[in-house]
Amino acid sequence: MLRIVFIGTAELAVASLQALHRHPGFEIPLVVTQPDRPQGRKLQLKPTPVKAAALEAQLTVFQPEKIRTEDSLRTIRDARPDLLVVAAYGQILPKALLDLPRWGCLNVHTSLLPKYRGAAPIQWSMLNGDAQTGVTIMQMDPGLDTGPILTQQATPIADTDDAISLHNRLAQIGSELLIQTIPAWVAGELRPQVQTEAGTCYARKIEKQDGLLDWRLPAKSLWNRVRGLVPWPGAFCLRSDRTDAPPQTLKIWEAVPESAVHSGVGGEVVQVSSSGIVVRCGEGALRLLALQRDGGKRLPCREFLAGHPIQVGERWTIPTS
Repeated sequence: MLRIVFIGTAELAVASLQALHRHPGFEIPLVVTQPDRPQGRKLQLKPTPVKAAALEAQLTVFQPEKIRTEDSLRTIRDARPDLLVVAAYGQILPKALLDLPRWGCLNVHTSLLPKYRGAAPIQWSMLNGDAQTGVTIMQMDPGLDTGPILTQQATPIADTDDAISLHNRLAQIGSELLIQTIPAWVAGELRPQVQTEAGTCYARKIEKQDGLLDWRLPAKSLWNRVRGLVPWPGAFCLRSDRTDAPPQTLKIWEAVPESAVHSGVGGEVVQVSSSGIVVRCGEGALRLLALQRDGGKRLPCREFLAGHPIQVGERWTIPTS
């Protein structure tokens, strides 16, 4: 029986934890996750998705504020792990922890390394319009997603995908690939491949301002932003239909690009109907299908226009930086 300490936080990691727990050859003496954090308007403490899944499976949970302390190392050492598995944890592990188990530490990373090292590989693969992405199981070292690669599996990014559907698919792929990789790794059947620097890029953490649409960009780029940034921060634009009032923030939930040439400049509304609001871009146009005002509800275009008229010829704000 292989003793595995699982270290993870986000929803992405839950499928891997559950797959390990179901496997008859693995035992999970400890699950390490981030502390409960206040969320929502009432700032009530909420457990991480990994904690919720671990408690449901009746596993022991450890929630250190910092994993780099001697107390954290002692607690994990006392669990006598043969292997550490990390997925979407949110802290960098110290070398002393990586060197603790006999079989080291494996990480489930949702990109085809060395591309998209870092915090937000799923979102950046969509923002950049990539045709495919995937999952890498790697042997961790003290760097940021720089360790040797054990296994990889690719998946196409379809036009029907958004960040949520891609996240869910990669979580499942990662859990299945992990279960295939661990026995082969322990049996000595895998030869770690050192990552090359060719093709390396960093997927930095997404910020709220990344959702602001710049109408000077091609319609396809803005479409990738709409579908790549759900559910947070979401794509949004600034509607400025009056010179004597501040711009209104409109969150764009659904949109499709159009290649047809519309006269006008970027940010100009060129068509308004129940089938969509068409806004001119730097190249082509974007048809907005579902919108939401600040403080309002997400609405399909037909319902949105019934309460919030928009006129052809409006020019919406273009970011200044």
